[in-house]
Amino acid sequence: MKITKTAIPEVLVFEPTVHGDSRGYFMETFRLNDFVDAGDALNFVQDNQSKSSQGTLRGLHYQLNFPQGKLVRVLSGEVFDVAVDIRKNSPTFGQWVGETLSAENNKQLWVPPGFAHGFYVTSKSAELSYKCTEYYHPEDDHSLLWNDSSIAIDWPLVADRPLLSDKDKNAKTLQDAALFENL
Repeated sequence: MKITKTAIPEVLVFEPTVHGDSRGYFMETFRLNDFVDAGDALNFVQDNQSKSSQGTLRGLHYQLNFPQGKLVRVLSGEVFDVAVDIRKNSPTFGQWVGETLSAENNKQLWVPPGFAHGFYVTSKSAELSYKCTEYYHPEDDHSLLWNDSSIAIDWPLVADRPLLSDKDKNAKTLQDAALFENL
């Protein structure tokens, strides 16, 4: 497994080694010791999967009282996956990193607790799978505004406006959002 640090060192890109032949392929998508070697000891408690059509933007989501770390990968299609540092005391507070994840490149993005997460579907459709370090708590669900000018994410939009849920249309700006104080 190749592990690459991003511009925000806690956010990592994992690239599994793919063993392929005429029958197909095999790859390990997760090994605990890769995370331990990278400095993160964690325990995944929930796996999620979603399918979205082209132009859908989901996020930027986070839980404040039950922060989730997420290991995100794409099973089919392609997305632009984003992590935003919302830890008030962090030297990278308010900064973001984005990575193109696809079924072809097999890259995975590690989004640590203390970050908001979102993705935009650039292919006809995309199916994502992600492992979480904390259970989903609907009462603790928060969302940052996808186009907050103070964050200035450079989304690779394929249309004028993304397809958004009502929750994401009504998300808060970084200035108005509840944020992590002690992570």
